[in-house]
Amino acid sequence: MPVMHRLRLYHAALAVLVVLSYLSGEWGIVHAWLGYGVAAVILVRLALAATGAPQLGLMRFYPHFEGLKLDNAFTHPAISRTLLAAIAVCTVGATATGIMMDRGRAIGLAESAVIAPAYADDDENGTRGEREDEGAAEELHEAFANLLVLLVGVHVTYLLVFKRPLARFMLFLPGAK
Repeated sequence: MPVMHRLRLYHAALAVLVVLSYLSGEWGIVHAWLGYGVAAVILVRLALAATGAPQLGLMRFYPHFEGLKLDNAFTHPAISRTLLAAIAVCTVGATATGIMMDRGRAIGLAESAVIAPAYADDDENGTRGEREDEGAAEELHEAFANLLVLLVGVHVTYLLVFKRPLARFMLFLPGAK
């Protein structure tokens, strides 16, 4: 399979999993499993980067500002790469904080996996007790996720306005090369 088609499939899998993860934020175990799916896709992406193909390398996330001028400011690759870098940071940040909060419970790696997560933190009055460190991690997790939604919106808009052939290709639309 050509390298760009592998990249497109990776992109589609990641996009679908991230959207479903975001939309399932209140669905407990489903949300956690989708988050682990995102982590798996990120690991696959890192493995693909190790193949040495320049289209799959991690340098594609590093913006180069050489040649950036006022007349090419909107179409220069630095814009796309900056958005990709920010999206990558938010995706990894949301995934890492989610895994940190779950501590392997959803996939059966934690000792407390026997106790249902909905009741694991209940105190004697039946109310959910929050740990300070989990509260901060949850806030950070939500901040990464919300910023990610904003950045993806800007990314999609930018591609549709300034890089339409690439957008069509990545969205599996006809007429894209």
